[in-house]
Amino acid sequence: MSFGRVSRLRSVVGIVERLVPEAPSRPQGGDRRRHGDREVLAAIVFVATSGCTRQQLPSASFGPSGATAHRHFSEWTKARVWAKLYRLVLDELGSRGELDRSHCAIDSVNMRALKGDLTGPNPVDRGKYSSKIHLITEQTGLPISVGISAANLHDSQALTPLVKGIPPIRSRRGRRRRKPGKLHGDKGYDYSHLRQWLRQRGITHRIARKGVESSQRLGRHRWTIERAMAWLAGCRRLHRRYERKADHFLAFTSIVCTLICYRRLKTTPGVVKAAP
Repeated sequence: MSFGRVSRLRSVVGIVERLVPEAPSRPQGGDRRRHGDREVLAAIVFVATSGCTRQQLPSASFGPSGATAHRHFSEWTKARVWAKLYRLVLDELGSRGELDRSHCAIDSVNMRALKGDLTGPNPVDRGKYSSKIHLITEQTGLPISVGISAANLHDSQALTPLVKGIPPIRSRRGRRRRKPGKLHGDKGYDYSHLRQWLRQRGITHRIARKGVESSQRLGRHRWTIERAMAWLAGCRRLHRRYERKADHFLAFTSIVCTLICYRRLKTTPGVVKAAP
C-alpha cells in the first residue's frame, strides 16, 4: 500500500471508531482480549482493496486473523456502520460545497458472482451468474447512491429505488438537499413512465432515446460515471463477488465508495465529526 493510501486509511479509522457499537461483554466475565477497532478496520480495508481471501490475510501485519476480521465485519454490517460512515463523508463533502448535484448520471456494471443472494444469469455474458452494481454519481463523478441487484434485472427497474436512496446531504448554505437537478442516463432507461416519474419530482431528465440518438455521443456528459466505475474496479474485491450474503457484498461496495469520496477531503485531523 502506498503512503498516501495509508494516511487516508488512518484518518478513516479515526472516524469509524466513533461509529462502531460497543463490544458485547460476557456476564460471567473472563472473555478473551478483543483486537482494537483500528487493527480490524485496517484488515477489512486491506481485504477490500487487495482482493485477498480471509485465509490469505497476513495476520502478522495487521494483528487479527481472517476469521476475527470477518466476525467484526459481520457485526458492523449488521449495525449499519458502513452506511453511517458513507453518509458522514457525503455530509462533509456537501458542507464544503464539493458536491455538484446539478448534473448527475446513472448507470450499472456487472460483476461475476459464484453464488449467493441477488445473483442471476447475465444476458450479456453467456448467462454466467453475476451481480450488478447500480450507481448514481454527481457531476464530478463522486458516488452519492449505490445499490446491488441480480444481473438479469433490467437497469430501468433500479432507477426509482436508486433515486429514492439518495440521502439528504448537507449543503454549504440552506437546508439539506436530496434530489439531483438533472439526471443523465443511457438508452436502458428510455421509458415514458420513468420520464414522467422524474418530472413529477422536479428532476430534469436527459435520457438517450432509442432509435433517435447515436450511442457515440452518450459519453459527453456521462464520462464521469464511467470513471467512477473504473474507480470501483480498482478495488479488487469487487472484481468478482465471493460473498454469499448480499448485505456483505453491498457493505464492501459502500466501503469502496466511501474511500473514493474520502479522497476529496483534506487529511486535516479532526475535521470530520460523527453525528451524536
